[in-house]
Amino acid sequence: MVKVAITGSTGLIGSRIIELLKGDFNFIELVWPKFDVTKKDDLWKTLKDLNFDIFFHLAGYTNVDDAEKNPGKKIAYKINVDGTKNVFEIVMKRRRKFIYVSTDFVFNGKNPPYYEESIPNPISYYAKTKYEGETVVKNYAMIVRFSYPYRAFFETKKDFVRGIKFKLEQKKQLNMVNNSLMTPTFIDDIAYAMKYLCKNYTPEIFHLVGGNSISPFSASKIIAKTFGLDQSLIHATTYEQYFKNRAKRPQYSEIKTKKNNFYRFKDFEQGLQIVKSQILNLK
Repeated sequence: MVKVAITGSTGLIGSRIIELLKGDFNFIELVWPKFDVTKKDDLWKTLKDLNFDIFFHLAGYTNVDDAEKNPGKKIAYKINVDGTKNVFEIVMKRRRKFIYVSTDFVFNGKNPPYYEESIPNPISYYAKTKYEGETVVKNYAMIVRFSYPYRAFFETKKDFVRGIKFKLEQKKQLNMVNNSLMTPTFIDDIAYAMKYLCKNYTPEIFHLVGGNSISPFSASKIIAKTFGLDQSLIHATTYEQYFKNRAKRPQYSEIKTKKNNFYRFKDFEQGLQIVKSQILNLK
């Protein structure tokens, strides 16, 4: 069985990947604070004799707004750039395969759609650190980009689907952007696509993203409809107004793929129906 050393295994995406693929791979979980990507000497002690085939680097600093100012700015760079460099150099020294997880935020959102070969031009500091991480590993590692991941359950952190669902259940008014695009991605699909890529490794860039792009306003309406919640609580606002005092996100994050001919990702409504059935089955 292929041995996969994985960082970020307790996070939103990593924990679900392990849940779904634990019968296909032998996962070796490298968890912070015991495994700290910013401490190179300690990393070498852990990795120099570790028996693994692939290093799957999911861990990162992901607070987009906090990364715009210190101390978040320094932490984002230390983890996303220096930390990536630290683990990557050791994995290369060990002559093992490396998979780096990146984001649709590396694009500026002004000239969609974006494919694997599109030129990144990040507009937030967080996105700049993720892109710099890409440049560290490029040509020697596989880079997988995800976009707006969601799943049925995860206690620690709400993704955008469960965040919107929760607020609507609390009868809260929502202002959602109607002049931008996002590409929501069902995490179960990411897991099954990663199963293929781990078994057919090649050091290239892959977009593992949902089957369609949609405005946050429309996405919220679909969430409300799917779960029988009040759509009148959802109001339209503009990208310019919503992000006036926030870190900029790509306005038209229409992410597509030319390389994924091995696993069909669901569109947003299909993914939500599965999330709904998973929730109902556990109630």
